[in-house]
Amino acid sequence: MPPSRRKQPAAPGLSWDQVELAPVVLVRGPESLLADRAVDRLLEQARERDANVEITRLEAAAYERGVLESVASPSLFGEQRCLVVEGAEAMTDAFLDDALAYLRSAPDDVWLVVRHNGGQRGKKLLDAIGAAGFPVVACETIKRDGDKADFVRADFRRARRKVDADAVQALVEAVGADLRELGAATSQLLADTTGAVTAEVVLRYYGGRVEATGFRVADAAIAGHAGEAVALLRHAVATGTGPVPVVAALAAKLRTLAKVAATRGRAGVSVGDLGLAPWQVDRARRDLAGWTPEGLAQAITAVAAADAEVKGAGRDPVFAVERAVLRVAAAHRH
Repeated sequence: MPPSRRKQPAAPGLSWDQVELAPVVLVRGPESLLADRAVDRLLEQARERDANVEITRLEAAAYERGVLESVASPSLFGEQRCLVVEGAEAMTDAFLDDALAYLRSAPDDVWLVVRHNGGQRGKKLLDAIGAAGFPVVACETIKRDGDKADFVRADFRRARRKVDADAVQALVEAVGADLRELGAATSQLLADTTGAVTAEVVLRYYGGRVEATGFRVADAAIAGHAGEAVALLRHAVATGTGPVPVVAALAAKLRTLAKVAATRGRAGVSVGDLGLAPWQVDRARRDLAGWTPEGLAQAITAVAAADAEVKGAGRDPVFAVERAVLRVAAAHRH
């Protein structure tokens, strides 16, 4: 590779919306939605640079020796070429050898995008791409609700639209089990609405699903609304939500309250040390109105007992959750 082409090693961890087209780009990680977005962004950039760009897709698992050199060779009509290699985590030995050789003299008029969905297969090639200074896009699995909320906010920010913190939480609770579904829901809201998106807007689109989640039950119980919490619990169970996720939601909400409550009146304790997103801290501070340390302790004890019962210690898991919901609501303002 000519010296002018060399760069300092790229920091592993570019997000999909940061990557720019380069002679070689590695899209690495198991989160398929983020990987799809990265590849789509790169292909869009390629078409912007050359409307007639020739795009070729290869499957690394079926790759045969010599194909990479053949498809990267100069075109008769002078179009630039973009090669997208899918499934590099299952690459053949032939692809590994050819790709390593390709890196040593990657042409300037070809863009090679390698997509690797995780695992150790081909690690020598992955390391070589990073060491050569080419961009590496990190597409790690997004599991934490706080990270999913950041994902939603980023989509709204790119669209230059405002979204309320409560709207973000409601959307994550409604459709956040799968990131692709969450991305589709965000896109729908952006396409079908104007102005700021509020919790009321999210409920209009996804109200039935939000109400059937354990977090909706937990919100009502923590607010001290026993009747509403029980009604939501029964609706959740009737629509397929099991006792275990409802207890998990109650426990998660109470843990957050306890963490934030522990910062009150204590020197040297910062909310930044809690591992919570800012919106979670703000919500917890609002929810803590009417809660005493004794009440929190009673609620946490009730949920711990329900957790044991729904995981085998009790005969009627649904009844155990309902009793826990009533005890949590009763502990409010106790």
